[in-house]
Amino acid sequence: MSARFRLARRSAMLAALLLAGAASGAQAQWSGDEGAGDRDAPATGPATPYGGGEADAGQAQRQRTVDVTPYLEIGQVLNADLKNGGDVLTYTTLAAGVDAAVVTRRAEVAASLRYEHRIGESGGLGDSDLISGLLRARLEAARGFNLEAGALATRTRADGYGSADIFLADATNIADVYSFYAGPTFARRIAGLDVGAGYRFGYTKTDIDTPGAATAGIPEGIFDSSTNHAAWASVGARPGDLPFGWQLSGGWEREDASQLDQRYDGKYVRADVTVPISPTVALLGGVGYEDIEISQRDPVLDADGRPVIDSDGRYVTDKSQPRQLAFDTEGLIWDAGVMWRPSRRTSLTARVGRRYGDTIYTGSFAYRPDHATMLQIGVYDGLSSFGRGLSSGLSALPTQFDPTRNPVDGSISPCVFGQQGGGCLSPQLASATAAQYRSSGVQALLSSRYGRWNYGVGIGYDRRRLLVPETSVLADLNGVVDESYYLFLTAGRQLDADSSVSVTGFVNYFDNGAPGASDAQSAGLSSSYSRRLWRGLTGTAAASINAFDQDGFNSQLIGSALLGLRYNF
Repeated sequence: MSARFRLARRSAMLAALLLAGAASGAQAQWSGDEGAGDRDAPATGPATPYGGGEADAGQAQRQRTVDVTPYLEIGQVLNADLKNGGDVLTYTTLAAGVDAAVVTRRAEVAASLRYEHRIGESGGLGDSDLISGLLRARLEAARGFNLEAGALATRTRADGYGSADIFLADATNIADVYSFYAGPTFARRIAGLDVGAGYRFGYTKTDIDTPGAATAGIPEGIFDSSTNHAAWASVGARPGDLPFGWQLSGGWEREDASQLDQRYDGKYVRADVTVPISPTVALLGGVGYEDIEISQRDPVLDADGRPVIDSDGRYVTDKSQPRQLAFDTEGLIWDAGVMWRPSRRTSLTARVGRRYGDTIYTGSFAYRPDHATMLQIGVYDGLSSFGRGLSSGLSALPTQFDPTRNPVDGSISPCVFGQQGGGCLSPQLASATAAQYRSSGVQALLSSRYGRWNYGVGIGYDRRRLLVPETSVLADLNGVVDESYYLFLTAGRQLDADSSVSVTGFVNYFDNGAPGASDAQSAGLSSSYSRRLWRGLTGTAAASINAFDQDGFNSQLIGSALLGLRYNF
């Protein structure tokens, strides 16, 4: 085999990395999906550029697994305010749930679903019901044709200073979040062309059981519900007859949100080329056209000219007023970049371009030094919202991951890690704002297994610039910048055949740029010890300490402890 032939073959293989997943490439053009930092992975936040291809399907076939574990659980919990002399709260938890990890020739499912009933015992804490969970699934209905879905049930703060780590007992400050997406995707090589298409429907809802004064003072409003649709298609060819690869793609996205009758409508068409210049480096370029409009109505005003807030703490929409544009762009888009892949274990992509009437920078880096370790870094920039962000964030999560929960309160963790990589929903859950926004930032994840240890770390920064009509009564919010910083870590060790320990921790900082708003920070650390007592019966002891501080308010330090029993069927 000549050196020239080997060079041509490796160059073609490099270009194919960007064109083999044509459907993924088109899907990631969406405003909320630009967060991938790379069109090779439809994600908000970093995602492995190897995902979604035939190689992953082959890996799934080699690792056939069906592990579905239903369980019942009972626990006794104590919460104590360690700083302000508050009440000591105790309650009993009764829970039922299921953890699933399924990998077969045609299906992949990762899920952790849980229903919990809390029985208040002291400190004035009443009974409550909680549903939490995370699901990601893919079914290969036919060759190249997949049905995909994802779902999330969790809690966040309802006052605009939210995070996925909720430990405060004040029910007036908590919102339940429910989000799911589903749709088909198609990606096949037909007559020498890479053909792809897909559709995604998403729905997101927040529910505040007891709206309090905190929610009524949020300038941008509290998110209520939204539906979103995305459809895309692409066709391309790898280098061969031509010395470069090419792809034509296009699509449309629509979101309708109940708060202020918001509407997002975007469409695009574009052409991309991939030019291998060495066995490990390829130049990337693309040009196209986009048309995006974001609009909303004004809230109803009272006699004093102030927006009217309903009993749920949300703005009352004035249907009699015309729709106003919060963002409007139409015209040429382009980007250029480079991809470097020195081996199958390492990949780097960087791009600079013009979108949304502004310069954008995106990129991704993935490194897998061994089968048990994965490092991902993504730089993103795009238009998003609470609803669209969660839909695209869920679609970016891997279909194989190890679910992590807070060992005391049972809440689902915002970051997941697995052999396919991982992802964090922390940026999407940072604030349940009703406003549309432009989101940019960086996210990094590291996961590994070493001996009996396994661990994962997620860290990132997210910047949101709110988009509000300049002629609206809420015009003061236009251009307001919110920033969030987050860190999540988890580690566990199998001590022996019957016992294990785990540690999780988080740090969040939210810089609220809204007029009159204040910054907030939170941190927490929890640990647990579990031991199998008899067959499927496991005993658990856990403890945690959580801190929250908001400028202008009393800080809080909450200590918690749990003793529980769990029976796995």
